[in-house]
Amino acid sequence: MLVITRANETLAAEADDAVVEPEQLRRATLASSVGSALEYYDFYIYGLASALIFGPLFFSPLGPDGALIASFATYGVGFAARPFGGLIFGYIGDRFGRKMVLILTIALMGTASFAIGLLPTFEQAGMLGAVLLVTLRIIQGLGAGAEQAGATTLISEVAPRRRRGFFASLPFVGIQLGTLLGAGTFALITMADKSVLQGWLWRVPFLASFILIAVAIFIRLKLKETPAFQELEKHKNVVKNPIGALWKHSKKNVLLGIGLRMGENGNSSIYSALLVSFMSMPAGVFAGNNSIGPVGLLIAAGFAAVMVVTFGALSDRFGRVPVYRYGALFQAIIAVPAFYLVTLGNVTLVWVVMAVGIAIGVQSMLGPQCPLLPELFGSQYRFTGVAMSREISAVLAGGLAPLLGALMLAATNHSWLVLAIYSLVLALISFVTTFFTPETAGRDLVSTEDAK
Repeated sequence: MLVITRANETLAAEADDAVVEPEQLRRATLASSVGSALEYYDFYIYGLASALIFGPLFFSPLGPDGALIASFATYGVGFAARPFGGLIFGYIGDRFGRKMVLILTIALMGTASFAIGLLPTFEQAGMLGAVLLVTLRIIQGLGAGAEQAGATTLISEVAPRRRRGFFASLPFVGIQLGTLLGAGTFALITMADKSVLQGWLWRVPFLASFILIAVAIFIRLKLKETPAFQELEKHKNVVKNPIGALWKHSKKNVLLGIGLRMGENGNSSIYSALLVSFMSMPAGVFAGNNSIGPVGLLIAAGFAAVMVVTFGALSDRFGRVPVYRYGALFQAIIAVPAFYLVTLGNVTLVWVVMAVGIAIGVQSMLGPQCPLLPELFGSQYRFTGVAMSREISAVLAGGLAPLLGALMLAATNHSWLVLAIYSLVLALISFVTTFFTPETAGRDLVSTEDAK
C-alpha cells in the first residue's frame, strides 16, 4: 500500500510539473530575466550616479554633503513612487492578466531611464535639470514598482511545483546581469577624465538602456498568459477589486512580506550605493577614487548570479523559511566585522566584503524569496500582494537606506559604525519575521486561498 501511495504521489507530482509546455517555461524565464536585467541595470546606474555624479551635476550650490544628500533624496523618490506603481499595475495584473503589465512596466521604466541621459545639468539650465530628474525618477519608480512583482509572479505560476524555487530564482540572474552591465559600465567610465565624465560620458549608460527596452518588449510580446490566471478567467473568478480583496484577506501576509524584504532589499542598497559613496567621500578611506566601488559590485554580481539560483534550489529541498532565516542571521552576524574591514584601506578586502555581503548575505534571502512571496497569496490578488510586499519594503528599506545613511554619516563625522548598525538592524528584522512566516514550498498556485 505504501509503495502504491508513493507511486501515485510521484505521478501526481510529474503531472503537476507538466502544467505548461517547455517552450512557454523557457520564454517566461527569458522574458522575466531580461526585464530584471533592465530594472537592475537602471537601479545600479542610478544608484552609482547618485553616489558619484548627480550631486555636482544637478545640486552643486548645496556643497559636497548637501549635494550628496539631495542626490540620494532623488534616489529615494523613485522608491517612494514604487508602491503607487505596484498598486496601479498590480490592479491591472490581477484584473486583466500578467502579460499586459510586463509590457507596460518595461516600456515606462526604460523610457524614463533613456530620458535621464538627455537632461540638462545645473550649469546648463539651473534647477530645471534637477526638477526633470526628480520627475523622471518618479516615472521610473512607477514602472519598477510592478516589474519585479510581475516577473516573480509570472515565473512562479508557470514553473513546476517541485522545482519552483529553482525556476523562480532564474529570472533574478537577470538582476545580476543588470548589475554587471551597470557596475561594469560605471567602472569603465569613472576611469575617464573628470571633465569628460561630467561633461557627456555620464549620459551613455542611461542612453544605452534603449537596447534592453527593445529586446525585452520583443520577447514579452510573445508570452502566453499563466495557467493560474487562465483558471481564474475560465471559472469567472477574476475579482473586480483586487486591492480591496487583498487588504480584506491578506494584511498579515503583506506585513510578513515587508518584514522579510527589509534585510534583503535594505542591505542590497547599503552595499551597492551607500558603501560605494562612503568609500569615495572626501573623508573616506579611498577619497576621490570612484572606481573601487563599481569594480567591487562587478565582482559581487558575478558570484551572486550563481548564488541566487543555488539558494532558490536549496529552498526547494529544505524549505523557504529555513533558508531565509539562516540567510538573514548570516547577514546580521557579518555586519560589524564586514564594515570594519572596509576601513582598513585594503582594496582586496573591500571586494571580498562586497562579494560576501551581496552574493551570500543578500542572495541567501533573495533566492527563497523569489517563490515565497507569490506562494503567500491566493491567485485572485497575488500580483497586487507581491507588489505591495515588495514595494512598501522597497521604500522603507531600499529607498531610505542611502538617504538616511548619508544623513547619519554626515551627523557622525562619517563613522563606519553607521553602516554596520544599519545593516545589522535590517537583517534582524527579517530574521525575526521568519518565525511568523508559514512554510509555502509546494503550494498549488491555482488556489485562491492564502498560505497560512
